[in-house]
Amino acid sequence: MKSVCPDVPLKLNKPFYHLLITGTLFFTLSCGEKKDTFQQKGGGGPTIVDVIIAKSERVSDKVEVNGTVVANEYAELRPEVSGLLTFLDVPEGKTVQKGTIIAKINSADLMAQLNRSKIQLDLAETTEKRLKQLVAVNGINQADYDLAVNQVSTLKADMVYTQALIDKTVVKAPFTGVIGLRKVSEGSYVSPNSVIATMQQLTNLRIDFTVPESYQQYVSKGSNVEVLLDQNSGKRETARIIALEPQVNQTTRNITVRAVLNSGNTSPGSFAKVYLNASSNKNSILIPTNCIIPEAQGKKAVTVKGGKAMFVSIETGDRREDVVEVKSGLNVGDTVVVSGVLFARPDAPVKVRSVKSLNFAK
Repeated sequence: MKSVCPDVPLKLNKPFYHLLITGTLFFTLSCGEKKDTFQQKGGGGPTIVDVIIAKSERVSDKVEVNGTVVANEYAELRPEVSGLLTFLDVPEGKTVQKGTIIAKINSADLMAQLNRSKIQLDLAETTEKRLKQLVAVNGINQADYDLAVNQVSTLKADMVYTQALIDKTVVKAPFTGVIGLRKVSEGSYVSPNSVIATMQQLTNLRIDFTVPESYQQYVSKGSNVEVLLDQNSGKRETARIIALEPQVNQTTRNITVRAVLNSGNTSPGSFAKVYLNASSNKNSILIPTNCIIPEAQGKKAVTVKGGKAMFVSIETGDRREDVVEVKSGLNVGDTVVVSGVLFARPDAPVKVRSVKSLNFAK
């Protein structure tokens, strides 16, 4: 026996040497005994497994998406022109009728201009009538009369324009709805960028939600969806789809859907869960998720045929909490291993301990 350093011999006394040899042999024999025991347990008999019998089951897939409650009508009340607020009537939180005057902006200069135009129009009309009598007896040229008629038309047009400017200084309710909180006070200087208040129509509340384009076939105009408005109560309401965005979003690959609530009360802007029924009458083979073997190139499941384990490639579809749909790879009547999957080997013998139901196997 050589030492660690080649130039220095290693000296061991006989008792220590015999002890070292004995320990080495004991360790070697112990390792060999464990290895043989493992092989005996792994290859001594068939693998014990529990199975289920694959069968076609009628399922109803509920796709859950997020939605937002929106008002049937919504508007921000803004003035069309800049000026000083001389009148403001915002009944916060109350319902106002369409056409109700909410605010007025100082329009004294426009009213003065309108009055001046009225006086000028009276004079022009009197002149036009006088010249009309003269032109009838050839007392004046036709051109002079035409000029008087043109003056009357111009003044009338100016008055219409001035009245339009005056109308812009009045803010009215665009529809019947509930008015929100007042944002400004009377006497403030406002501009078209200023929000006086907001209005919302709380009848026929709508819900906007998006669904992946792959589920576009399950949302159609006129169909109903379930909506969860109150997370605490858990009560689901119904909503009817009234419109779909014709174009799919190129970034998210989602399509926007709008539905109107058939029942339930909530506030615009609230969060809602929308459940749409995807393929309600579909027959599918369902297996527990814990019996699927994921691989780099796909997924496999273990079946029992002729007392041996057979590994088959499968294609899965919709996934639930405990089970997954198998689109291909399994047939009705196949015996699928649900426990002992990790110990099964291809073409190795297996022994079925029990046949479980799908609910129990989960």
